[in-house]
Amino acid sequence: MELKTISQVSNAFKISTRTLRYYEEIGLLVSSKKEGYAYRSYDENAILRLQQIVILRKLRISLKQIGDILNNEDVIQAIEVFKQNITNLEDEIAALSTIKVILNRLIETLQKKTKLKLKLGILSDDYILDAIDSLSLQKISFKEEESMEDLNKAAKSLSTLKNVRIVHLPPFTVAASHYIGANPEENAEKQLEHFIKTSNLYEIKPDARVFGFNHPCPSNDRHDYGYEFWITIPEDMEVPVPLEKKHFNGGLYAAHMITFGNFHEWEWLSNWVNVNNSKYEANYADDGGECMAGLLEESLNYLYRYNRNWPESDEHQLDLLFPIKLKEQK
Repeated sequence: MELKTISQVSNAFKISTRTLRYYEEIGLLVSSKKEGYAYRSYDENAILRLQQIVILRKLRISLKQIGDILNNEDVIQAIEVFKQNITNLEDEIAALSTIKVILNRLIETLQKKTKLKLKLGILSDDYILDAIDSLSLQKISFKEEESMEDLNKAAKSLSTLKNVRIVHLPPFTVAASHYIGANPEENAEKQLEHFIKTSNLYEIKPDARVFGFNHPCPSNDRHDYGYEFWITIPEDMEVPVPLEKKHFNGGLYAAHMITFGNFHEWEWLSNWVNVNNSKYEANYADDGGECMAGLLEESLNYLYRYNRNWPESDEHQLDLLFPIKLKEQK
């Protein structure tokens, strides 16, 4: 099988190149070198392994657990991981079943009192506790075997976001670190970390926030793409090259938190903004598609992690930030 470039694999699996590189960093994937191509490529074994990773992620297996399974030939390891996840799912199912039964009880009670005004008492803690005490929970039965189509349907249902936060970012001044070429995120971050260290930024501005975005975005028309980091700084602070001082105007955003590596959840947030809510709509920046149209990734606790030398193995969190505005009333 001919080696596939990182762009080809990214497009085929609908996984960002950044996610692929992260999988490699944590030991889930191994890339190869393709003659005449400076960037990562993947052979048949890597492609098959990626298919396994995608399926296991749809089954809600964590990246750490996936590593434990794929890097261990002992089938007992996989069995233990699956058993633990089944236990977690059973707990979740039981909790949801309890809520469902209570809601049905509330409906039955209210239907008997349709001529009365709704009183807060009927929704009191005592009432809920009485309802819970009287529950007779039924076991939920599932098919023994599920097809890939069923799995995809389940994954789609689970990927519908329910708790998107609405946040306002105020205007601020930033030091921008931009890099275009191989491994742009890593190289732009090295420049950023050098600035943080040499400027003693943690002492000057311990509440500094770090944002990032593709600049320019990956494309089939070019091998190179770029990434740009921003870190908030005092307005009067000098910024040395190669970093650049910029001003951000602020705005309203839909926010969804992910664990680093789960960049596929951008699609979930996009669906919430464009399909699954009735109050807001996208407020894209007019940048010709060069800079993610105003979408941002905020690395949470970045400066604190850097100053405290947190190990790279820790699961870092990011906020995906999608620019929005109120829909016009018709």
